[in-house]
Amino acid sequence: MPARPDFLSSPSAGPVSGAAPRSSGAARQGGSSSASHAAPGAGRAGPGVAAPRQRHFVFVLLNQFSQLSFAAAIEPLRIANRMSGQALYRWTLMSESGAPVACSNSTRIAADSALGEIGRDDVVLVCGGIDVRSNTSVAVLNWLRRVARRGSVMGGLCTGAHALAKAGLLDGRRATIHWENRDGFSEDFPEVALTKTVFAIDGNRITAAGGTASLDLMLTLIADDHGKDLANAVADQMIYAAIRTETDVQRLSIPARIGVRHPRLAEVIAKMESHIEEPASPAELAAAVGMSTRQLERLFRRYLNRSPKRYYMELRLARARNLLMQTGMSVIEVALASGFTSPSHFSKCYRAQYGTTPYRERGSQGIGDIAGAEPGDDLPETDLEE
Repeated sequence: MPARPDFLSSPSAGPVSGAAPRSSGAARQGGSSSASHAAPGAGRAGPGVAAPRQRHFVFVLLNQFSQLSFAAAIEPLRIANRMSGQALYRWTLMSESGAPVACSNSTRIAADSALGEIGRDDVVLVCGGIDVRSNTSVAVLNWLRRVARRGSVMGGLCTGAHALAKAGLLDGRRATIHWENRDGFSEDFPEVALTKTVFAIDGNRITAAGGTASLDLMLTLIADDHGKDLANAVADQMIYAAIRTETDVQRLSIPARIGVRHPRLAEVIAKMESHIEEPASPAELAAAVGMSTRQLERLFRRYLNRSPKRYYMELRLARARNLLMQTGMSVIEVALASGFTSPSHFSKCYRAQYGTTPYRERGSQGIGDIAGAEPGDDLPETDLEE
């Protein structure tokens, strides 16, 4: 794991310690001041002990942002203030115009201000969610670039990493994004070292994959700022038993996802998932796990009730659907990135799987106009396995 950047390794005078806790007193960071809920040793700094530095987070709310990811980031800060009895953290919510912003669940959140000047030491976290491409405006990108030129710490929650990458702020950096957006992100930003971890910290760039991954990131920052005791106390308040680290991956293991614990089956599926653009043949898949193609066929039929070809096709089409919905790639480019050399065959397989064509899924010019395919053609079930 890379060394922690300066802003994480030395943000304060040290772990929070002292006498009885008190309320933070800040309107947006309030909480119960009951001593019974305080972390061990939390409270005002004692005589001769320097008060910890207060850190300011700026949350930039993009339209249709994930409320879960946002809440999982802001609540640990509030609880850290409450548990320590000090205003260790404060925050400001910004939107492009200063108007309230709709979350992906249609709830509206009021912003404190429009995008404007912030302190150099402020930590900027871009909160993304659904349709981040259209919800990231030129004004937002220009503001992010301007803030980054001052050396500020920049981060992205959920699909907020897309906005940072679009602004050129993740080039050559390690970053993460929600697994559902991974394929599109990789195609759009090959210069970013994309990981599969729940969060990533690379210098003054921080990203979290969304959902509860924001909680893991913030608990890690709190631990770096004020010690593991406070971070653990915050996690305990949130009934969060195990804080994930920067090395933990987002998704369940293959056996957990498919509901089958069979080492060779999991190995074959892993090979399929890593060879989407250039699909491996059934013989290659079988040889990789030391069995015959007939044995491989029986294995898939027994545990997944489908042939290896069918399962592989479904994986490739799922990736194609993600690319169609998340990127600006042409339908032909999507077909090639999903392992199809024939656009017409891609269109027919896509319709057989999803009941619509890539042309209609994208809602723009499709392969029927480009390559002479017939997007409305249906396909017999057996062709899906070719």
